[in-house]
Amino acid sequence: MSEKILITGGAGFIGSYICRKLIELNHMPIVYDSFVQYISPFDSLYQTYLTERFLGIKDKIIFERGDTRDKSNVRRVISKHKPDRIIHLAALPIADLSNTHSEEALSSILQGAVNVLEIARDVDFIKRVVYTSSSMIYGDFQYTPADEEHPKKPKDIYGGTKYAGEILVETFGRRYGIKYTIIRPSAVYGPTDVNRRVSQIFVENAILGKTLTLHRGGDNVLDFTFVEDTADGFVKATFSDNAVNQIFNITRGEGRTLKEFVDILKTIIPNIKTIETEGDLFRPKRGALDISKARKLLGYEPKYSLEQGLKKYVEFVLKKFEEGKLK
Repeated sequence: MSEKILITGGAGFIGSYICRKLIELNHMPIVYDSFVQYISPFDSLYQTYLTERFLGIKDKIIFERGDTRDKSNVRRVISKHKPDRIIHLAALPIADLSNTHSEEALSSILQGAVNVLEIARDVDFIKRVVYTSSSMIYGDFQYTPADEEHPKKPKDIYGGTKYAGEILVETFGRRYGIKYTIIRPSAVYGPTDVNRRVSQIFVENAILGKTLTLHRGGDNVLDFTFVEDTADGFVKATFSDNAVNQIFNITRGEGRTLKEFVDILKTIIPNIKTIETEGDLFRPKRGALDISKARKLLGYEPKYSLEQGLKKYVEFVLKKFEEGKLK
């Protein structure tokens, strides 16, 4: 049965892939997005990739411009379209920026989530609110793979506000009977990423022949997740009855060092040069996440290894350079 799904931040990296998957399932995506870029416009590929994200599907999506911090506008859009479910992605998306722009992080992550929850409380047609958290809430991993019950000790503003958002979602759920699902992604990468995450920086610099910087020799371990797998996990969790009032790690489920990332890149792009520098002591020590709960309850099964995902990502970026869309 076709449903209407409101995706806050739906024009973003993950949101656009979710839109494609929803359309494949004959659902109607309603994108609510402020259409802003979070890094300098002189360095951003946002406008270029925004078009790429919605090639061939733009006419199958309802677009509404707005900020989730503007509660009256969120209410207007929800009242107008009466979505069956809400996937709440909108937030300042970059951990490092949250530390330097903490007020914006707090307002976009927390106030945006509270506004969505309060409106969901006041209407009777929303079946589920899906909240996007982060693996950064765990802080330094005490064991790997880290399951959903791993201690939560975030080390930065981003992880702290995401965790506070989780607590609010659960509280609203208990107090007002709002059905929710919480998702914790990790190190998402792939075509059309524009926010200068390490994967984007490494791929583009490698293609341009620039030297790649490995902090502490690239010993930092991340659970790199190809964006299509992330989107698939979101969609499965959004519709599964098994996901009601549950929390899921939605990742590849495999820890890989940044040095491994670069070594894989070298098999695709020859002659990559690297240098080593001191590392950031405040960055949490991470690793693989346990996705057995998502496998068991959702039937989630990520398709892309880092080798497969990087190959597809590099092919996409190379094609954009050849087309003259990237310089």
